[in-house]
Amino acid sequence: MARIAAPGYGSYTPHALTPAAADAPPRQHPLHVVNATLLLACASMYFGTGWSLVLFSFPIAPRLTPSTYTLPFVAPVEAATRFFTVMTIVMLVSAAVMLWGEWRTGYRWVPIVVALAVVAATVLTTRIIFPANHEMEAGIATQARLDTVLARWMLLNRIRTGIWTVQWLTMATYFALRARRAPAR
Repeated sequence: MARIAAPGYGSYTPHALTPAAADAPPRQHPLHVVNATLLLACASMYFGTGWSLVLFSFPIAPRLTPSTYTLPFVAPVEAATRFFTVMTIVMLVSAAVMLWGEWRTGYRWVPIVVALAVVAATVLTTRIIFPANHEMEAGIATQARLDTVLARWMLLNRIRTGIWTVQWLTMATYFALRARRAPAR
């Protein structure tokens, strides 16, 4: 479209002043955006916690003994369990709300993938990781048993970190795709 000169006011491009094109995606309700952001924040908490464990806590495992392992692993795990139990419920509710909001769009796969990953991580945690947590809470007396339990616990947490990474990447991709489709201003 040609630029139009307005004497004394410069020029403008008419399409820049008209409503968005018919093929542009509809603007999302602000509460939908807040909900999706909440889900991204929760996924980010899991993502950061998992990678923090892998990168900063796991490297000290070979130096731990039956008398030293509780401080870096048992107390933080107990606190994280209480916090993440509530956050997991928030994530599932948020994913359900997002699914409802995105049901008629091509983005409905996002909350489905996130919810499935939340359920997978929760099942892994409650059925497989918690027994190791309980053994560590109860006290491990020998170095051999500690090495065995920690090795398995760290492997399972690496798997869970992978699941948490899928959650985060899915939400990050959602925001990237939404931003890419947003009308230019």
